[in-house]
Amino acid sequence: MNYYEGKKGWVEAIVGPMFAGKTEELLRIIRRMDYAHKKYLVFKPKIDNRYSESEVVSHNKRGCKAIPVSSGEEIKNHLNKDTQAIVIDEVQFFDDSIIDYIKEFVEEGYRVVCGGLDTDFRGEPFGIIGSVLALAEVVTKLTAICTVCGELATRSQRLINGKPAYYDDPIILVGEKESYEARCRCCHVVLRRNG
Repeated sequence: MNYYEGKKGWVEAIVGPMFAGKTEELLRIIRRMDYAHKKYLVFKPKIDNRYSESEVVSHNKRGCKAIPVSSGEEIKNHLNKDTQAIVIDEVQFFDDSIIDYIKEFVEEGYRVVCGGLDTDFRGEPFGIIGSVLALAEVVTKLTAICTVCGELATRSQRLINGKPAYYDDPIILVGEKESYEARCRCCHVVLRRNG
């Protein structure tokens, strides 16, 4: 993003449903920072250990080293005078306090790149993601392909034993193809319990 080169800090958000290529886009940005000889640190939430404890890994198994953290405070503790950019994968898994840290990082001049799900399995904003989007100067919203009809998918369909999840099921369930599919709005299903 040459437009922002030389300016103070800024936020970039890369969002979309499962299987849209969000982590691939983060990895592309990281490769570009490598080419530009920028100093950056990559972070991931400790809760996301699908493919690796210490790497950000895409569904097609491409990855890079990452520091697993539970909070913005932990991110702050890893920064040093050479750091120019902060990359945070699966930002939706952090609590509300991460927003204040992102603001602080930007005010200190860091480029902050956040990737994550924009909606949960119900199709509703996922945790703090709305606040991340509101802070971002640059937003990239990716889509996947609906596994039912082949149209553009903007939702993450949660499946439990092959059937759609219920609305009141827990929001966080870390998983991949065994638990989720990409779906369009029309093919996305969330069950309601009777009573």
